[in-house]
Amino acid sequence: MKQALMVATVPSMIGQFNVNNIEILQGLGYKVGVACDFTDRSVWDEGQVDKFIRLLDEKKVNYYQIDFSRNPLKVNANIRAYRQLKKVVKEKGINLIHCHTPVAGVISRIIARKTKTKIIYTAHGFHFYDGAPLKNWIFFYPIEKFLSRWTDVLITINREDYIRAVKKLHAKDTVYVPGVGVDIDRIDNHFSDVEKKRNELGLKREDVMILSVGELSARKNQEIVIKTLGAIGDAKFKYYIAGKGDIKERLMQLAQSTGVDNNVFFLGFRTDVIDLCKAADLFVLPSLQEGLPVALMEAIGCKTKAVCSEIRGNKDLVCSRQQMFNPKSVASLKKCVFENINRESDLIEEKNYEKLRENCDLEKISLRMRSIYESNNS
Repeated sequence: MKQALMVATVPSMIGQFNVNNIEILQGLGYKVGVACDFTDRSVWDEGQVDKFIRLLDEKKVNYYQIDFSRNPLKVNANIRAYRQLKKVVKEKGINLIHCHTPVAGVISRIIARKTKTKIIYTAHGFHFYDGAPLKNWIFFYPIEKFLSRWTDVLITINREDYIRAVKKLHAKDTVYVPGVGVDIDRIDNHFSDVEKKRNELGLKREDVMILSVGELSARKNQEIVIKTLGAIGDAKFKYYIAGKGDIKERLMQLAQSTGVDNNVFFLGFRTDVIDLCKAADLFVLPSLQEGLPVALMEAIGCKTKAVCSEIRGNKDLVCSRQQMFNPKSVASLKKCVFENINRESDLIEEKNYEKLRENCDLEKISLRMRSIYESNNS
């Protein structure tokens, strides 16, 4: 039986975004394995990792502990990860590797070169992009340019990365697949008791619920929303953040120093994101860097009013500049919040929804991924 290996630094990348790809590979006759650092707790806690492992067992997917570090400068840790992963590839006779995340992507492609294994790399947003810090270009761009020569298929998920990859990189095949897909029919058919959910969240009828979904990190930039809440100075504006991460304490301190600590709520990791989106008056994605954000896609799928930072990836999903703001400017976000909260027409939401269904529906993405896998069937 043909052997495929799905590789990422952390299990959440596979569990949240690649279970569908595992099922596609199984449908093509592959025995599939997953290799990542199952001890990592930066995104998922122990319960979520255990749940993912149970899912892999149910699907008869092998899984392998690889001691990846998310920090590319931790050389010893990543040498160890290289040796562990190479052993798996050789001993299991892997025919196809599909890798994700920068560190795992580097290590996997070196191993694929050494073992003559087919390799697909999905770039979930290059670290070098228009407006990226110079250090990102100095460090990440040369590595990616060199390793692209050892890449059978480079999958890019937004238009900016695709154009740059075609012009500047050297993969044997470069393709554009707009993200991991969203099951829009599931969202449409999901009944959500909005009033009940808002009551659970402690909202009054006159309150304005602002929602963000994502890891608590500097890159996700929830700080700008908290600062903007302070600038708005209206107690009826409530900010809910779904996600976990390393900067929770910092965000809590910022809310306190800004005087809005009673208006900012940390929900942790949630499984009811669709219900939260449908209950929200406004979804805000303030990120400084994105590939193609699933959180924004889900909000659009719910037809929730949504605003986002004017950056790569986000631009591919929204139709109106009225929805975008400068992620480093409180004034820009404040203006954007009021323009959209007070907007009576839902024409923008309908246009975004139709664009999402046309480009990012899960069924269409699945057909595209199946075609890629079939074309690289060893």
